[in-house]
Amino acid sequence: MLISIITVVLNREATVEDTLRSVLAQTYPHIECIVVDGGSVDNTVSAIEKYVPLFEGRLKYISEADSGVYEAMNKGLRMATGDVVGYLNSDDVFKDRHVIETIAQTFEQPEIDAVFGNVLYRRRNGERLLRRYSGNHFNPGMLPYGIMPPHPSFYARKSCYIKSGGFNTSFRIAGDYELFLRFFQKERICYRYLDLDVVVMRFGGISNRSFYSVLCGNSIELMKACRINGIYTNWLMLFSRFFMKVGGVIRWLIVPHYIWRK
Repeated sequence: MLISIITVVLNREATVEDTLRSVLAQTYPHIECIVVDGGSVDNTVSAIEKYVPLFEGRLKYISEADSGVYEAMNKGLRMATGDVVGYLNSDDVFKDRHVIETIAQTFEQPEIDAVFGNVLYRRRNGERLLRRYSGNHFNPGMLPYGIMPPHPSFYARKSCYIKSGGFNTSFRIAGDYELFLRFFQKERICYRYLDLDVVVMRFGGISNRSFYSVLCGNSIELMKACRINGIYTNWLMLFSRFFMKVGGVIRWLIVPHYIWRK
């Protein structure tokens, strides 16, 4: 089973090599690495090119302007030839070398369409962990409240993406949420939660950059996503997710954790 790992990047010369090394280190042998660069003006492309021979034909990349992150993600999807597709951000790394091997074993069950696990957040300029975003309690009924599985931990069969039509490029920050609405509410995909820490993210991405964007800016796009898919929600339901997130952070702070071990 071939697994395609897609990375979308723009001006990330400082971090993209960490991401590529993380993919290269995976113990699972049947991996296709796809990098979609949005026309970087720094040394990102040069950094990517250094890794082409190391992947021995398993790395493909393009570098061209695009209209935004979701157009780039769709480009990567079209380039992918794997049976299963996942996305790894250009600031992020896999938690350990065995992540993809564990995911691949789950997809040996033919009824499984998608899997997701947990994501760890750390400071952008350090190794201190800030929180653990677990998919353990997710169910599709939580989507109208703005709660979704951790997207960086999400892997699905490519056939699911093709059937659903990929990402809606009219969204700026909630295109993954809108796609999940189609996956879980319309297509009713068969999914499984894995108690697995999949990715370590550097905190500070486009969708978690400020209190205002979390509480207000994101909610506008979440409301739009529900509306175009005929799913009922309201502002109170969407704002309630903020308190759920705070609860998750509090649990992280008060419960002992020993997950960041090399």
